[in-house]
Amino acid sequence: MADFTDHITPEHEAMIAKQAVFFVATAAAEGRINLSPKGYDTFRVLSPTRVCWLDLGGSGNETNAHLLADGRVTVMMCNFGQPPLILRLYGRAVPVLPMDAGWDEIAAHYDLLPGTRQIFDMKVESVQTSCGWGVPVMALEAERPTLVKYHARADPREWAVKVGARDRSIDGLPTRPTDRYIAGS
Repeated sequence: MADFTDHITPEHEAMIAKQAVFFVATAAAEGRINLSPKGYDTFRVLSPTRVCWLDLGGSGNETNAHLLADGRVTVMMCNFGQPPLILRLYGRAVPVLPMDAGWDEIAAHYDLLPGTRQIFDMKVESVQTSCGWGVPVMALEAERPTLVKYHARADPREWAVKVGARDRSIDGLPTRPTDRYIAGS
C-alpha cells in the first residue's frame, strides 16, 4: 500500500498545501525520540527536494538539538479530509537562525510571526505515501491564537533570559538558542 519516490510530486505538493497540521520526528543516537505537532501556516515546499518550516518558541527546542546532533528528520502529514492519505518526507535538516547567513533567503518565504526563533531547512531524500484509511475524517475548527498572542505580548528582555537558560535538550544535548524575532520590530 505504500509508494516511495525520491522527490515531492505536484500531487504531493497539492496535498501538503491543504494540511493545517503536520508532525516532525527527530532523534539523536541516544535518548528520547521527539515528535512535535506543528500548526499555523508555517510549512513551505521550496523545490521537489527541499522544504522548510517556521518554528515558534515553545516548551523546548528538541528538534534543534536532535538536528545538530544527527540531522535526520521525518515529517508526516495526514489528510484528515478526503481522500485519505498519509505522506511522509524523509531526509536531513538544519536549523537556520536569524543570525545565520542563510536566514534572509529562507525567511523571505514567510510573513514572520511573533515568536519566530528559527526555520528548519530540509533536504528531502525520499517521500512515502500510504492509504490513510485508518485515519479519522476531521475538520479544522480554528487555529489556536494563544502561542502567537503570548509572544506578541512578551517582554523581549525576559524572553532572552528564558531562552538563554534553555541551551540544552531534555536529554542534555546542546541547542543553538536565539533571541526571537518580533514582527514589526
